[in-house]
Amino acid sequence: MLNQHRQHLLAKFRQNSVLIRFFSSTLKAHRNFVSSVYGDNTTSTNRANQNEHFSKTSGFQKVLLSVASAFTALLDPSREDMVATLGETTGTIFLERIRDKMLQDKTGRRILRDQPIINTQTIDLNFLRQLPKTTFGSVYVGFLDKYQVTPDTRTKVQYIDDPELAYVMRRFREAHDFFHTLTNLPTTIEGELVLKWFELAQTGLPVSLLSSLFGHLRLTSEERSRLFDVYVPWAVQCGSSSQLLMNVYFEECFEKDLDVMRKELGIYVIDELKK
Repeated sequence: MLNQHRQHLLAKFRQNSVLIRFFSSTLKAHRNFVSSVYGDNTTSTNRANQNEHFSKTSGFQKVLLSVASAFTALLDPSREDMVATLGETTGTIFLERIRDKMLQDKTGRRILRDQPIINTQTIDLNFLRQLPKTTFGSVYVGFLDKYQVTPDTRTKVQYIDDPELAYVMRRFREAHDFFHTLTNLPTTIEGELVLKWFELAQTGLPVSLLSSLFGHLRLTSEERSRLFDVYVPWAVQCGSSSQLLMNVYFEECFEKDLDVMRKELGIYVIDELKK
């Protein structure tokens, strides 16, 4: 029934979406322009440069981007560009709260000062493959290899004016696979949704709320029941009671035993989701 309702909404949206298509095409053109001016965002340095792909927008433009991205992301959660844009145009207050919590923490302050970036140029994956199998670094690179993912594919931040807040959002995105490693969650639709609930409990970011509330429509009834009966309660409890992961300097923890690291952070895992 939910899938039929969603298909009905999607059909209606496609029939009456001239304005949204205009907003989406405008956004795409804007991004192409920024890309042509600044080039590729890949950097070989260890420190973030938030001006690389920054796209100056007015308050009115942000409202338009928010509306367009919200409608598109709600009806098609696979549109990662729209989900990312929505997160940037609606998350300022929550990013400020995260930044403030980082400033109150010794390690968080170092992260904000150093602004390290996470990609294959700053992390030696071959070195991580040589580490003992129980270390955080070894399990992390094993996760990347198993699911054939890379830290180089995270969406770049474009629509956050404050450079420090832009970095907070960037760090949040780039640390995503570290979160997977710590929580032992796979990259399946179900696993990603559970992680979104965990991230929501940790950060309160609206983009995590959106994915949490509507992403389950892509699940089967059995998966949906398991999600809300088992995994969401775990994610909310674990995410809210554990230490803020934005205050973890993951790059300095690769040689630490993963179980010890989880215990220090207050993270406990549940039975692994079906692959």
